[in-house]
Amino acid sequence: MRAFDLFTRAAFGLASLILMILACGLIVYAVAGVWTSYNAADLDVGSSLLEAVGYTVIAIAVFDVGKYLLEEEAIRGREMRSAGEARRSLTKFISTIVIAVLLEGVVTVFQAGKQSMPLMLYPTLLLVSGILLMVGLGVYQRLSVSVENEAKDPPEDEDQDAVSKA
Repeated sequence: MRAFDLFTRAAFGLASLILMILACGLIVYAVAGVWTSYNAADLDVGSSLLEAVGYTVIAIAVFDVGKYLLEEEAIRGREMRSAGEARRSLTKFISTIVIAVLLEGVVTVFQAGKQSMPLMLYPTLLLVSGILLMVGLGVYQRLSVSVENEAKDPPEDEDQDAVSKA
């Protein structure tokens, strides 16, 4: 069982490093696209900058997924020490995804708004999805915190309630 644990940790570590390298590649590609459009007279720098923002946002989300895998699966293993720790870890991870989705939605709104109005459906759905993710995260946090608080404060015995009232 120990060998399997080491194998899975190594696999998650390798996968996370590959994701981080790919995220860095996306940023390099975005910068190269801006550089190319800046040096070419016939290319629009503004649209290249918007694309670069989109690629960078996606790269940040991919990098964060890689970081999450490295920290939670490769280094620490699958164990969470407490429900609060699991909630904080998941909250941080989902928050990054929400930010990436919302930023991509905003970037796509600007791109679609310049081309034609029927193209606005996709960015609108992205923004709605990001908002639903945020609401879902809020509901998850609210429910998990209330469960954590109930677990920390065990209900008092009825006998103690009767004694304290007397």
